[in-house]
Amino acid sequence: MANIIPFKSVRPSRNKVHLLCSRPFYTYKKSHLKAKLESNPYSFLHVINPEYNKVNKTEPNSFDRFKLVKEKYEDFKKNKYLIKDQKSQLYIYRQISDHGVFTGIIGGASVKDYENNLIKKHENTIHKRESIFKDYLEVTKFHAEPVLLAYKPTKKIQEIINEIILERPEYEFTTTDKKVHELWLIDKRSHLNEIIEEFKLINNIYIADGHHRIASSLLYQKSNQKSITNNHFLSFFIDQNDLKIYEYNRIIKNIFQFNKNEFLNKLKNNFKVESLLKHQAPKSKEELSIYFNNKWYLLRVKSENIIDDFKSHLNSQIVSDLILKDIFNINSKDSYKNIEYIKGNQPLRFLVNRVNQLRDGIGIQLYPHVIEEITSMADRGENMPAKSTWIEPKLRSGLTIYEY
Repeated sequence: MANIIPFKSVRPSRNKVHLLCSRPFYTYKKSHLKAKLESNPYSFLHVINPEYNKVNKTEPNSFDRFKLVKEKYEDFKKNKYLIKDQKSQLYIYRQISDHGVFTGIIGGASVKDYENNLIKKHENTIHKRESIFKDYLEVTKFHAEPVLLAYKPTKKIQEIINEIILERPEYEFTTTDKKVHELWLIDKRSHLNEIIEEFKLINNIYIADGHHRIASSLLYQKSNQKSITNNHFLSFFIDQNDLKIYEYNRIIKNIFQFNKNEFLNKLKNNFKVESLLKHQAPKSKEELSIYFNNKWYLLRVKSENIIDDFKSHLNSQIVSDLILKDIFNINSKDSYKNIEYIKGNQPLRFLVNRVNQLRDGIGIQLYPHVIEEITSMADRGENMPAKSTWIEPKLRSGLTIYEY
C-alpha cells in the first residue's frame, strides 16, 4: 500500500520559470556553469552556488556553506522569484525530448514506505554522501530535485492524468538542451482523493534515480521526528515502462601493470575476444565492446565463467566480476578512483576521446539494462553495481520545491 501526499510547493513565478529552473549543478562543465551564473541572475544555480564571485569562500559541503544556500533561497522567496502555493496539491509534469515523452505525478513519497521496502532500491549507497545530504536538509529545510520513482499505474490514475493534460498547463517552456517542460496543477479534491486511494493499491515502487536522496531523507526523518513534513520527500512518480534506460560506460584510467598482449590474454580467460576493423556495439547482455590502443574489440563472455544466478548474468555485473575484480582486483569502493563513467546517451566519441587522452586507459561499452532487470534485482533485495544505468528523464532543479 503506497502513500502519496499533496503538498504546498514553492514554485517559480510564471514569468521566470524558464529562467529559474536549472539542471543539477553537477551536470554542468565549469565553464558552462560560470556562463550561466554570469548571464542569468534568476537561475536556481545561484541558490546552490551562493558564493559565486566571492573571494573568501566556505568549505564545500560544510554547515557554513549550507547556511548561505538557505539565505540565498530565502532571498529568492523574498524577491518573489519563488512563491509558495496556498494549498496542498499534486502536480503533473511532462517532459518531451529526443529521449522520449515522460509524464508523471510530482508529490510527497513516504519515508516509511522506503524504510519498509515498499519503495525498493537496486543500488548501494555511500554513507558519506548520505550524511552530507542529511546535513544539507538539516540546514536548508528544502528539497528541490525530485527522486525518480517508477511504478505500474492503475487505470484510474492514467485516466486522471489524461483528463488533466487536456487543459492548458500552468507552465510550458523549452530549455537550451532542447527539452520541453510542462506542469499542471492537481487541485481538485476529487482527483486528489482518487489518486491517493489508487496509490494504496500499489504494492511495489522502484527507485529509478535518487538512491542517496532517499537514504538521506530517512536519516533526516529519524533525527527530526516531531515534524510531520519530515515523513515525506519530493518525488516524481512515472510509469516504469516509460523510462528510457541507457548503459553507463566505464573508463579504466590506467592499466599500467599490463602491456597490450598481457591484457588481451587476461581477457581471453573469461571472454571470446574478437578484433574489430571498426566499432561494433554489444548486441546482447553477454557482450561488451572494449576500446584501447586506438582499436575496438568485441567480447563475448564464456558461459562457464558465470555463476548460474540472476545477478551474475547482468551486463554491468559481468564487467564488475570478470574485468574489474578478476583482472584489476577492483573490489571495493575506494578502488574506484581509477574509474570514470560515461553516460550512454552521449555520442561514443566522448568515450573514445577520453581514452585517447590517457596514456594507458581503456573504454568499456556496456549493453543497456532493461526495466525488468532493475525491478527483479529490487524484488530480490539485491543491488546492481554502482552506476549501472543512466535513466531519463532527468528533472530540473527548482521546478517544484518541498519544504521541511
